[in-house]
Amino acid sequence: MSGIIVIGSQWGDEGKGKVVDVFSSQSDYVVRYQGGSNAGHTLIVDGKKTVLHLVPSGILHPKTKCIISTGVVLDIETLIVEIKALKANGLLQDPSQLMISDTATVLLKYHRELDQAREEEARNEKIGTTGKGIGPAYEDRASRKAILFGDLFNPETLKAKLEKSLDEKNFLLEHKYKKSPINIDSLLKDIEVWTEELRPYRNKNTSYDIHQALKADKKILFEGAQGTLLDLLHGTYPYVTSSSTISGSACIGTGIGPNQIQKIVGITKAYTTRVGSGPFPTELDDEVGQHLGKVGNEFGATTGRKRRCGWLDLVALKYAIRINGITNLALMKIDVLSDLENIKFCSSYEIDGVETHVYPSTPGELAKAKPIYKSVKGWKGDISKAKALQDLPAEARSLVSLIGSEVGIPIDVISVGPGRDQTIWVKPLF
Repeated sequence: MSGIIVIGSQWGDEGKGKVVDVFSSQSDYVVRYQGGSNAGHTLIVDGKKTVLHLVPSGILHPKTKCIISTGVVLDIETLIVEIKALKANGLLQDPSQLMISDTATVLLKYHRELDQAREEEARNEKIGTTGKGIGPAYEDRASRKAILFGDLFNPETLKAKLEKSLDEKNFLLEHKYKKSPINIDSLLKDIEVWTEELRPYRNKNTSYDIHQALKADKKILFEGAQGTLLDLLHGTYPYVTSSSTISGSACIGTGIGPNQIQKIVGITKAYTTRVGSGPFPTELDDEVGQHLGKVGNEFGATTGRKRRCGWLDLVALKYAIRINGITNLALMKIDVLSDLENIKFCSSYEIDGVETHVYPSTPGELAKAKPIYKSVKGWKGDISKAKALQDLPAEARSLVSLIGSEVGIPIDVISVGPGRDQTIWVKPLF
């Protein structure tokens, strides 16, 4: 077995893109299995920044095959922009490097319009959606109305499905939200152009291809979007995304069995961030929170929104480890903690006067949680040039050891900066 899942263990933005990029140099395939363009992975290689929303992060390695599987909702406009940008930078020169599942759900303009109209109407009860149309696209899939990527190559099927979908969507846009309707003829013309641009990447059976690659003992990395605590079923509902973000969805979104997974790598920052609404027990509205946001450059890659910042929450991290079956951790952005006099992490909660180490099952209970902290001494100076664990200050090494001990699983990767080469490998991936 050679399948490895990379999973976000917080509320997203943990640094999965960098980890997948680093791991991709050792992988034959990188597979994106859920979510859509509402996620953004920022990669910095040789000082050059690349932001990916749909194309798997392995695309920066020419020998790595990249697959967008069935579980992804595919904003084809965004995807084309992304592909063109990659090509302009000398990447994706071989079309066979990227494969798109025929059964992936297509996201179109009316999904975005509907998403934004709903959030606008919500006013003070906003969920914090990115407005990218992900929720409405997944709704179409659940109600058996979705346009699939393969439908784009069958004009008759596409038109029939589009007419049926627009009949409902335009009624909502016009009569409920007072927005302009979508013109089907104009949309069909645009889709015809987009389809030809995407034709080279069409793959009719990615599930079979992934299975065959695993059978041949190829090294396959499964890349998720967002983070565990945004999971539709197990996150802080309703302040969640529209798909399942936990490790089990890697099997569902790609069509492989769980016995094909060898390792599940959880990605966590050395602190915690969150974008949008919802409970956040360790949130800091003080100078330390400002330090984390400024030094960590905590702005969303997709929306540009400022992220809420707080201390590392080990109660939440242990929950993520449990429901994902995480076997190994990658600790990101430890360099952001440099120059803080003391560093805290939450080891338990107090809820209604009772201490607990168990993550609450409802957001209402989580909103009442008061963090109970442990504190360690900080360190001074730049650690971004550290190449090995022993290069870190004693205080930083102590923090890494303490976190690993608290959660009970090994920390195999430590990130000391945004660049690909600013990574300490405690143990190899494969």
